[in-house]
Amino acid sequence: MNRMDTKRRAAIIAALVEGVGIRATCRMTGASKGAVTKLIAELGPVCAAYMDEHLRELPCNRLEVDEIWAFCGSKEKNVPAEKKGVFGHGDVWCFTAIDAETKLMPSFLVGTRDIGCATEFMQDLALRLINRVQLTTDGHKMYLSAVEDAFQGRVDFAQLIKVYGAAPEGPQVRYSPAECIGCEKHGISGNPDPKLVSTSYVERANLSIRMGLRRYTRLTNAHSKKIENHCAALAIYFFHYNFVRIHQSIRCTPAMAAGVTPHLWSVAEMVGLLPVEAPKKRGPYKARSISK
Repeated sequence: MNRMDTKRRAAIIAALVEGVGIRATCRMTGASKGAVTKLIAELGPVCAAYMDEHLRELPCNRLEVDEIWAFCGSKEKNVPAEKKGVFGHGDVWCFTAIDAETKLMPSFLVGTRDIGCATEFMQDLALRLINRVQLTTDGHKMYLSAVEDAFQGRVDFAQLIKVYGAAPEGPQVRYSPAECIGCEKHGISGNPDPKLVSTSYVERANLSIRMGLRRYTRLTNAHSKKIENHCAALAIYFFHYNFVRIHQSIRCTPAMAAGVTPHLWSVAEMVGLLPVEAPKKRGPYKARSISK
């Protein structure tokens, strides 16, 4: 069996993190669909483990948190009865956080949009920080107890609640969101600066996810079919975002701006975290006996 070298693996990953689908990546690189999905499944956990180990004691000052929706297998309304309520079938939410200054995304969590996952995400985020931070979320009630449980009051926490008008009607605006007609800033705990209460950066980062991960593109059949591959693809994307991709506003990678790494990573270096397996030596051929 042939083994892909680092150069070919890097070409595949470079395509995937720029919004190219799996089948298109196969056509571009000549790799099989099985080889591409296998690479995603193997590299994703390695990237997640590296970030979990190295994104620690971060000097963040202003964090914004949000969630981004996707679905796995099928949309929630089309999930078969025997798979209803089983995680990995239907709606899947990814909790994301971004540092407004360094643009680093220090943590993410794939789960359900409930207080349990929100608390787990906030606890993981709190353990990665060395400073008291100003934290802004949307107006979802699950964050009220999740932030308190995770930070124990050691945070300046505010919520930005957007006020929407009536949803547009008609076939031409079927997928158009309701118009935002105002925002309300609510200080929850600590002493948050009202001028810095915002979720603009994290919402823009979530837009980048939709543009950079084909499985997050709406109105396509490129959605994730297995939750394991969904999580692996997200880990690869976040690693590439933090360590490889130069952010236009800060002229370096977020990991460099946050002092996590002193140099610019390449895609080949990223793929190099996954060791290249040596091809197995083929054994001697056995003569076949032909019976008459």
